[in-house]
Amino acid sequence: MQQIPVDTAGAMLMVATPPQPKYSNPKTQERAADRGTGELLSTLDVLFVKDGNAEVVRVAVAESAISGELAMGAPVALTGLIARPWENEFNGQKRHGISFRAVAATAVDAGGSKNLKAA
Repeated sequence: MQQIPVDTAGAMLMVATPPQPKYSNPKTQERAADRGTGELLSTLDVLFVKDGNAEVVRVAVAESAISGELAMGAPVALTGLIARPWENEFNGQKRHGISFRAVAATAVDAGGSKNLKAA
């Protein structure tokens, strides 16, 4: 599967919604897990502001890789952020999009740098 690294240099990243459990099947409440490690995943919505453009993206991250107080509006650093294009077919309907995944999500001191970088 193609993975595209996302450059966060020069971007301002803020928590739009705090981390929530990610479900592979919301109806049965089955939790989503990393395919390689089996670790449970969470998602958080991040406001990504760069070059005068702002967008909210939903990012998946392993629960143990979330550190600090990630409250709404808090600055956040995303380590190893990647984008993955996806496509599937369900009930005859083709769907496609881009999913985002980070190795870690870390709260940043509000007095810290505005230039948050992915490692």
